[in-house]
Amino acid sequence: MTRYGRIAARTVSAAAMCAALIAGTGCEATKPAATCVQGKVDSNKAPMSITKSEFGKTKDGQQVDLYTLANVHNGMTAKIMTYGGIITELHVPDKAGKQADVVLGFNNLDAYLAGHPFFGAIAGRYANRIAKGKFTLDGKEYDLAINNGPNSLHGGIKGFDKAVWQAESTTTHDSASLKLTYVSKDGEEGYPGTLTTTCTYTLTDKNELKIEFEATTDKDTVLNLTNHSYFNLAGESSGKILDAVLTINADRYTPVDAKGIPTGELKDVKGTPMDFIEPHAIGERIAQVKGGYDHNFIVNGGGGKLALAAKVKDPKSGRTMEVWTTQPGVQLYTANFLDGKLTGIGGTKYKKHDALCLETQHYPDSPNHPSFPTTTLKRGEKYEQMTVYRFGAE
Repeated sequence: MTRYGRIAARTVSAAAMCAALIAGTGCEATKPAATCVQGKVDSNKAPMSITKSEFGKTKDGQQVDLYTLANVHNGMTAKIMTYGGIITELHVPDKAGKQADVVLGFNNLDAYLAGHPFFGAIAGRYANRIAKGKFTLDGKEYDLAINNGPNSLHGGIKGFDKAVWQAESTTTHDSASLKLTYVSKDGEEGYPGTLTTTCTYTLTDKNELKIEFEATTDKDTVLNLTNHSYFNLAGESSGKILDAVLTINADRYTPVDAKGIPTGELKDVKGTPMDFIEPHAIGERIAQVKGGYDHNFIVNGGGGKLALAAKVKDPKSGRTMEVWTTQPGVQLYTANFLDGKLTGIGGTKYKKHDALCLETQHYPDSPNHPSFPTTTLKRGEKYEQMTVYRFGAE
């Protein structure tokens, strides 16, 4: 049994628009990596591949591995490590076939261990904020770790972004998949229930990165999972994303107070700088939004089926990214707190508005808003959500 719009990948296979998103069910042994140099590929290589390398050790001595998923013939590569399930690199071709890394990140584990704003990470148990770190479930109040002013953010002090996940990799003719598993103990960061979570990253031969979450618990709990990648379709070292053109398939959003907590209102975007129903450059109205965009949008038709949440286009490179999801919301965040103190994988210091996040999710602070779609996962039920980032060039 599933709840509140959670769907398995197999349930959407009948829809024509999803046909390209569903990976094959068979699997092969992981194949050797193939190379792609300046847009040229070796046609003798397997079309999809996964390779594994050591990426370092955590402070308590846990081995961290880096997996490289490659679509050899279409020139897309994703690098994902077992620490935090973090997408460290995502190389995508532009309209001329030139590749660029389109996510912010680092080239070594120590930089991640030193602290970062959730670059590419799995956020959980509860992505986004819970007011004052408190919620009530089945008549009992729970106190969570406080790590964002008076609130709990993205799972607390040691959320899923700081866990070392167990990995399994498989390839088929048209996909390469990395399945990550983490068991969160009862009481971790204040949350009830021992929760077993899997996150499966699948790179398809259509240049799509599919992210599937599944979870079960032995006690009723609350759960909201997302990936927190920072995207810059011009390339991670290219500077501000204010010229990027954004469309969000949402007629409403959830206004927040000064601490980022929803007021409970579902507000119409029409006539406001939140209106991205028609394409707008991100920088066109950002000055009208105090602090920059950091808001949850209610996806039209979202929750319970795969729906288009957003599309981004970089006008110079022509790279595009569509975001499809089964989640009811998507958080637009314009990297408002990057301040030049972090040096990225390309040697550039990351600054304010150098990226945007489109975090598919349930609404912030849902456990404290009964009118919002529920984030309660009950014992015996299964949590299932899917998001697909579909890349192209125009």
